[in-house]
Amino acid sequence: MTNTQVPDNQVPAVRPRPATPPAVAAAARPSVRDRGTRLLAALFLAPTVVGIVVFTVVPIIGSIVLSLFHWNVIDPPRFAGGANYRTTFTDSTVLVSFRNTLLFMVLAVALQLLIALALALALNGRMPVWLRSVFRSAFFFPLVLSAASISVVMKYLFNQDFGVVNWLIGLVGVAPVPWLTSEHAAMATVILVYVWQQFGFSFLLFVGGLNNIPKEIHEAAALDGATGLRKHLGITLPLLSPTLLVASVVGIINALQVFEQPYVLTDGGPGDATRTVVMVIYERAFEQLNFGEASAVGVLLFALIMAVTALQFRLSRRFVHYQ
Repeated sequence: MTNTQVPDNQVPAVRPRPATPPAVAAAARPSVRDRGTRLLAALFLAPTVVGIVVFTVVPIIGSIVLSLFHWNVIDPPRFAGGANYRTTFTDSTVLVSFRNTLLFMVLAVALQLLIALALALALNGRMPVWLRSVFRSAFFFPLVLSAASISVVMKYLFNQDFGVVNWLIGLVGVAPVPWLTSEHAAMATVILVYVWQQFGFSFLLFVGGLNNIPKEIHEAAALDGATGLRKHLGITLPLLSPTLLVASVVGIINALQVFEQPYVLTDGGPGDATRTVVMVIYERAFEQLNFGEASAVGVLLFALIMAVTALQFRLSRRFVHYQ
């Protein structure tokens, strides 16, 4: 074998890489101050990140794993595969609870947003500052109280025999209404109590959103002849759509997880008329000690919340207008 040598004149010249200027190299390296800022930011974020991981991510993963087992706390867990999910899909109580929860979500969130928006628009008009502050505090106050304590008080107010509500309507000759023992009235009562406590959050969001709308836009619309309902539909609502999106997302997530109001007011009754998904999870886990089925129902509820939220953000591309 012979070696083939390449003539020197045919060897490609290798160009030396240009040296990086010292100033550019020093600028590319993070300074001690930058590293300190990043470390300080990481320290501030650490409690939130750890809290999310420990109290949100780990329980979600644990519920998914536990939904694949039969476990009653006393005996060792037994692998069940998809048996818990098959039982869930064929259980009439679970199916009714999902139907009730979806119905509750639609009615409660719609009523909550409508009342909050109407009150925010009313307070956005001409009104003394001190009176506006009083109304804001009064509307937000129920949200500070616990849902259980409010439900206990409302249970007495809506009692059919000695409740204040029936006593008041009796003054005008109306017969006592079975607020908590009638199938349709019970759901309506639970929705009213829930909305009364929760609308304050949406109300404050709308007040903040209305304050961020430039006054010049309304003045220009007034010069063009837009007044009253036409002005709100054509200007206020489109500019308020980002706030509406946030309020609806938070409202739907909270409504799908409702528990205290139906549990205290009606205990899911009469029958299963007001039984919600979270109530079923509580009953399966802590009353029947069937943590596998309870976790399966919880995973399905989690999937429902994620699906509804994703649908909202998908639809928001068409209906939400950013300034």
